[in-house]
Amino acid sequence: MLDADLKTQLKGYLERVVRPIHIVASVDDGEKSRDLLALLDDIAGLSDRIDVEVRRDDAERKPSFALTTPGREISLRFAGLPLGHEFTSLVLALLQVGGHPPKAAAETLEQVAALEGEFHFETYYSLSCQNCPDVVQALNLAAVLNPRIRHTAIDGALFQDEVEARQIMSVPTVYLNGEEFEQGRMTLEQILARLDIGAAEREAAKLAAKAPFDVLVVGGGPAGAAAAVYAARKGIRTGVVSERFGGQLHDTLAIENFISVPETEGPKMAAALERHVREYDVDLMDLQRAQALLPAGADGLVGLRLANGAELKARSVVLSTGARWRQLNVPGEDEYRNRGVAYCPHCDGPLFKGKHVAVIGGGNSGVEAAIDLAGIVQHVTVLEFDGKLRADEVLQRKARSLGNVTIVTSAQTLEVTGDGSKVTGLVYRDREGGDAHRLALDGVFVQIGLLPNTEWLAGTVELSPHGEIVVDERGRTSVPGVFAAGDCTTVPYKQIVVAMGEGSRAALSAFDHLIRAPLPASGKPVAQAA
Repeated sequence: MLDADLKTQLKGYLERVVRPIHIVASVDDGEKSRDLLALLDDIAGLSDRIDVEVRRDDAERKPSFALTTPGREISLRFAGLPLGHEFTSLVLALLQVGGHPPKAAAETLEQVAALEGEFHFETYYSLSCQNCPDVVQALNLAAVLNPRIRHTAIDGALFQDEVEARQIMSVPTVYLNGEEFEQGRMTLEQILARLDIGAAEREAAKLAAKAPFDVLVVGGGPAGAAAAVYAARKGIRTGVVSERFGGQLHDTLAIENFISVPETEGPKMAAALERHVREYDVDLMDLQRAQALLPAGADGLVGLRLANGAELKARSVVLSTGARWRQLNVPGEDEYRNRGVAYCPHCDGPLFKGKHVAVIGGGNSGVEAAIDLAGIVQHVTVLEFDGKLRADEVLQRKARSLGNVTIVTSAQTLEVTGDGSKVTGLVYRDREGGDAHRLALDGVFVQIGLLPNTEWLAGTVELSPHGEIVVDERGRTSVPGVFAAGDCTTVPYKQIVVAMGEGSRAALSAFDHLIRAPLPASGKPVAQAA
């Protein structure tokens, strides 16, 4: 089941295990059960601390397996074979059940262990989803730390009867005690905030007590990470506020145009960015949403109000809030979001195996989505508003060569239709002939570009007609001491490498502003770089 290289790597990890791991496999006579037993035999053969018990007559999902250790009450189960993106989740679960300390803040671990109540989580994932491992790993760790927390990670493609019965059309989808809890990527801290009453208030008070920053970066994508590194290297007090460190990288599968790195994946790059930022003296405040920018007052400090009510102060600010998927804004889109309307084909595509779907958008992202989906679904219809596709020619040729892909240009999507619980089709208008057409579908993947995350800045800094922050050649905005970088600005070409360069420039401009600005009320000058 595992190749020689993977076995060698896994054996090295399992040497860190300090207590026995007992694996209980629930199987039947099916092929997937045989595959699971082969996987578990490979794992058990790599460490004398691991043993496997096989059960065929229990009531658990089949195939599935639980990880336990003698003397501790741990309820952690994988339903299916956690390969693909979830293999890392399996490795971490083995290590944590085996007593290897997790990489998480001590206060977070203590908060999880102290939770009271009964929590039975079920997470539906797909093996191609980049966001799913974050949720699976967070809840697995919670189950290891707290015996009142149970977690089962379920491969939605393997247990499609459950997926259809629960009408799950987006992953990750998490159920708590039988009721839907949340959809989409979540960290352990975000889950805790939902479960631990009072956690948000404690966090707000802690943030409000922070001393003013020299540079405060708002946003943790490539532009924000670069700005933080460049600012911190100047020896000045630097902070980063972000809703999700890494930004849209977490939703990006293959990255093949980042110079000097022939190929990587978005989540890997996001993790590398965070490691790099944490090597410096940067105060990283994740899971925080900016609500308002407050121009400098008599003290010369710019204010940033957060959604939790806390207010941070800084001598300069770099706005790098990025962008999000653009929506169709047609009837039915909001109603059926995550019930057939999706924005991540890599994550949610496996849930539509053997079904009919449409991709809205004929640019690179739309045509790439169609090519990926064609290997999973029965048929893909690409609808492009323009009179021709806008994707690169190599992608167009590939899409047109696929027998289960239909391309329709000059198509204006008018409505997403459904039966009240899930998508059943859409209506589009032929922009040349004017006729309306109805397609019977099971899913709609929207791939029509990005919108800048700048609504909260309206009336504070100058925005373009498209909502982008207007910046000059130094990254300066219309507000003194406030700079901006990345996909949220008027700088053309929304690319990772461009965003990093712009973030670096904005930080250098902020430092240049600081060394020329009047001294703060404390009378202490900005620290100089070595």
